[in-house]
Formats: sequence, C-alpha cells, structure tokens
Amino acid sequence: MNKFPNLIVLYFLLALSVGCKKSLNINGELKEKTELNSENIKPNIIYILADDLGYGDLGVYGQTKFKTPNIDKLASEGMLFTQHYSGSTVCAPSRSALLTGMHTGHTVVRGNKEVQPEGQFPIPDNTYTLAEAMKKAGYVTGAFGKWGLGFPGSEGDPVNQGFDIFYGYNCQRLGHHYYPDHLWSNRDSIVIPENIGLDKGVYAPNLIHQKTIEFIEKNKSKPFFAYVASIIPHAELVAPDSLMQKYRNKYLPEKEFDGVEFGEAYGDGHYLSQKESHAAFVAMIDLLDQQVGEIMDKVEELGISDNTIVIFTSDNGPHREGGADPDYFNSYGPLKGTKRDLYEGGIRVPMMVKWPNKIEAGSKSDHISAFWDVFPTFSDIAGVNTPDNLDGISFLPTLKGDTKNQKQHEYLYWEFHEKGGRQAVRKGNWKAVKYNVLKNPDATVELYDLSNDIGETNNVADAHPEIVEHMEAILQEARTPSDVFTFSQETFLNSN
Repeated sequence: MNKFPNLIVLYFLLALSVGCKKSLNINGELKEKTELNSENIKPNIIYILADDLGYGDLGVYGQTKFKTPNIDKLASEGMLFTQHYSGSTVCAPSRSALLTGMHTGHTVVRGNKEVQPEGQFPIPDNTYTLAEAMKKAGYVTGAFGKWGLGFPGSEGDPVNQGFDIFYGYNCQRLGHHYYPDHLWSNRDSIVIPENIGLDKGVYAPNLIHQKTIEFIEKNKSKPFFAYVASIIPHAELVAPDSLMQKYRNKYLPEKEFDGVEFGEAYGDGHYLSQKESHAAFVAMIDLLDQQVGEIMDKVEELGISDNTIVIFTSDNGPHREGGADPDYFNSYGPLKGTKRDLYEGGIRVPMMVKWPNKIEAGSKSDHISAFWDVFPTFSDIAGVNTPDNLDGISFLPTLKGDTKNQKQHEYLYWEFHEKGGRQAVRKGNWKAVKYNVLKNPDATVELYDLSNDIGETNNVADAHPEIVEHMEAILQEARTPSDVFTFSQETFLNSN
C-alpha cells in the first residue's frame, strides 16, 4: 500500500490546525496568511496618532494644496468620521484622555506639566490604562513615537503603564526636535551618534518608523496593539533634504521663521530657524503619508490585513509654532480655531478606521465621538470588561454599521488650563465655549448651533438663555477636583 497520500493528508491537516495557509505574493513567493475562520480570533490594532495635524490637512477632508494619497486610501477602504474629537487641545492631556478613557474633567493628566531635565508629570501607578487592558486581553503592546505622560523611570513611564515595548521620545518637549541626540528604548537611553553636536545624520521619525515595522513583523502571529504616536507635523518644521527638494519654491511666498541654530539653545524645546516653512510642512506630511502607506503595505505583505484594524487620527488641531502657517494651508478646514482653542478647529480631528470584512469600505459616519471612547471600543473588540469609571462609550456598533444600537453621549467636555483657562461642552448640536474662566469666573458663555454653524461664527447665546443656563451647569458639574491640575481663580491669581 502506498503511504505517501496519507502523508500528504497529514500535512494539510497540520496546516489547518495552526490556522494558516500558504499563498503566492506579487513576486510569486510563498507567504503565510492568517486564516480567519474563527470569530474568536482577536484582531490586531494599529492606532496611528499624528501630532498637530488639522482637520483640513488631509485630501479626504478637503485639502487641495498638497496630496495625502496613502491616508486617503485608508479612508476609502474604511470608515471616515466627520465628528470625532481629540482629548484636549494640547498634547499631554489629549493622550491622557485617550489612554485612560476619561475626559479632561476627570483624567489624571489635564495639562502640559513639565519635569526637568526630561519628561512630564506622570500618570500615577494606580491608573488603569488602555495598554493594560489590552495586555489583559492577551495582546502584545508597543508604543512608538512621543509619550509625554511620565518622565523616564517614573510610574508614568510607558513600560510601567502597560506597554511591553516603547521606542521614541519620552519627553514631548524634546520631541520638538527631529534630530535628537538620543531616544528611549524601554528604560534605556539610546544615544544617536550621528546627531551629536552639530550633526544631523538621523531623522528620528524614520528611526521610530523602522522600529514600528519591526514590531509588526515580529508579532504577526499573535494579537498585537501598536500605538504609533508620530511627532509629525509638530513644530519644529524640519524635513530631510530629499523631501525638501521636492517642494522647494512650490508654496510661495515662503514664510521664514527666526528661531535658533544648532548649538546651546537647541535641544531644550526651542525651534530651529526655517526659511522655507511651507515646503518643510508639506514635506513632513508627505513623509507621514509615506509611513502610513508602508505600514499598510507591511500588514498586507505579512498576510494579516484581514485581521488588522488600522486607525488614523490626530491629537489636536493645527499649530502656529515654529513657522507653521495654518491660514496658508487652511489646515482647520471649515472650522474655527487652532491648537489651544476649544473652538472646533482646536479639538475636532480627522479619524478613519479600516477593518476588512467588518467595516464597509468607503463609508462615512457623523457619530459624535472622542478620544475617551477609544478605550471602551478597544475593550469591546478585545473581549475584556470596561472599567465602570470611564467617560467613554464604545463606538464598535458604529464601526459595524449598527447605528440603531449605538449609544450616544449625554455631552462631551473639555477644559484647558492655559490662556486664562478655557472650557467647552458639546451636547447634541449645541456647543458652549467659555474663555478666561480663571481670570473671570463670570465670563460670558458663547453658544453655537453646530447643525448649521460648523464654523462657530454666530453666537446665539442671547437667543437661548435657557440652554446657556443648562450648559453653564454642565461646565460646573463635569469636572472633579485635582490636586495637581487645579482649576480655580485663586490658583490662577497666585501663579501670575
């Protein structure tokens, strides 16, 4: 009796048992592809967070002066959100809202609070983060890029807050610089000899991107959560010369920025001078778009695309620092305001989600959501319980097209501790904004109807006193006290 047919059958049974199949890639080579024949397989999650990218900075959201083909393609293959909000209007509190699932009236880090010589105020050890929830669900977790939620070695260090791997800038202040002399790999400071002194040998976003790709490759056969917190296009405005050449003299008249040169002041948060700010800005976004495309290509090449969720968004509205010119590029789109504003331009951000076979390609959602919704959404996807104290609401039903079962927020709330203190609340289509609250607790509340005034041009507070009164009550009740991030007139007067 010929035994070889039985061996062939055994081979195929073994192949099925490990849940993989072989297929040919575009080069005719064999590659592994995850077999998605079980509803119990947890999807990989790649969350890409741009830094200070405006609502109008992407082609799919109306940008016409430059192109973002890979990010636009991601949107065309998934769902585009039109009413998604960041956690705050600046870096650290926005990321805190994302990773804790709480808005800035409750989250532990509510402002940019610096620690010398390197880092920011840490998330306390007793805070349960999104990364810890994903680890509990069996995910390998990696963070790549900018952290800003705890100085190196502190309880807020990313490897103490649920991430197995961290590579990038621990300190968001040092994250102003694209040619740093060191980055962090877990708890180790990694010197970049090519950038020592006056040298500009290694562009840090490229190095961080390389580590991101390596993480995806290494963990292709297990569920992973990659938090990709790019520093692009945050100031300073600096791009590799090869990309600068591509855009020189194409965005005239150029805007010059008089900052610092390489030397003593560089590396401590000061921005480099830039004579071609427009070209540099577009070059940086070009690189960001390329890196998104390379991540998508890598997922496809590894055969895990069908079981990988990719999200792209931004941490707040467009900035004006370092020579940035959001007016020239209409970076805020149809919205009013920029970074540090609580008008829509400071907090409404692009978001798109691709999830093959789950999300309808080319779909669009006007569901009102925010960063603090990401924690419960990912918990639902990963199959772990969501803590009871979160402000977020899972938008998984929206992703699956089940709008009938999608819960809605009673309201969204933001507070900002700089610029005299600012608060905002959105309830339904009503948006209330209150500025200078620390200088003047009785400051006037502005009221806008976003259903017909997305640009917040018409303050209708005088016509709706009852709504203003209701919004005022929410502004007072939406927050809990914080010993570190105090929000009172007395504290403001004592610090000025």
